Amino acid sequence: MEFLYEYGLFLAKTLTFVIAIAVIVAIIMGAAVKPKAKKGEITIDDLSEQLDDLKQSFIENTLSKKELKAHQKQQKAAAKKQHSEDPKSRLYVIDFNGSVDAHEVESLREEITAILTIADKEKDRVLVRLESGGGVVHGYGLAASQLQRLRNAGVHLTVAIDKVAASGGYMMACVADEIVAAPFAIVGSIGVIAQIPNFNKILKKNDVDFEQITAGEYKRTLTLFGENTDKGREKFKQEIEETHGLFKTFVSEQRPSLDIDMVATGEHWFATQAFDKGLVDKIDTSDDILLSQAKERQIFKVKYRIKKNLSDKLAVGLSSGLSKAGVSLMSRFKGLNP
Repeated sequence: MEFLYEYGLFLAKTLTFVIAIAVIVAIIMGAAVKPKAKKGEITIDDLSEQLDDLKQSFIENTLSKKELKAHQKQQKAAAKKQHSEDPKSRLYVIDFNGSVDAHEVESLREEITAILTIADKEKDRVLVRLESGGGVVHGYGLAASQLQRLRNAGVHLTVAIDKVAASGGYMMACVADEIVAAPFAIVGSIGVIAQIPNFNKILKKNDVDFEQITAGEYKRTLTLFGENTDKGREKFKQEIEETHGLFKTFVSEQRPSLDIDMVATGEHWFATQAFDKGLVDKIDTSDDILLSQAKERQIFKVKYRIKKNLSDKLAVGLSSGLSKAGVSLMSRFKGLNP
């Protein structure tokens, strides 16, 4: 009887497991049939407050009671004086960690739009902490255009590179009024690359025909499966050169003092070398920028977050539950084995 009870319990859990999977599939199919645009929200973090808390914590743990009392008295006097003065100007901070397809530009455009609705072009500034090794031309072209919106509005823009801003990343950085980079950050790579494998020989070897129908002589220059021609390769190379020319022109317009032919070779450099070539304006870290600006500005980090809808939350919850149920079922199944 105990075996039948255990077996029945096992079947009940298995049925629950199957039903849960069916629910997830239904949710996914429903979302696919009726796609809805995900809405997000702008979140604001007070970095000035975080820095003050850090400073206060350090002071409380390092000063003597007498020193701490004197410091607190000094703080009250400074706070009273500041209260009577005009409000501080602001520094808005944006983090952009770019991937190859530059999909992060969707959040970037929302963050910049939010800042432009409130920023005082006479007093406020924007700092973009940029990290990217580049990627697709159209994606990073749009990202650079988003930063250009700040320049067009007259808002001072600083780009800080702590690790890397190469290729498309530098395309974004060069828009700034000022480029600041950590000493060993990688900068440059003003070039264009495209590569594509070709499986035509493998297909021929296995007697597999490949058909490709196009309208327009250069609708497809190089192909994955067809036989590439010298004419197609030449056209493809021409397109790459044209793209490189546009890249060089864009950088030259943003930083006219550059010797563009010297730096647009596709090479990258460490920031100290890039500084000598005029690719960056100052050697420093984003951390030091924040510390120096905190003395005269109120610092806010601006972030656009995508809100998860009900199906997303259900999918995450069910996935977690199913994972636990699967482990439990496997454990139970093993326990039924003689």
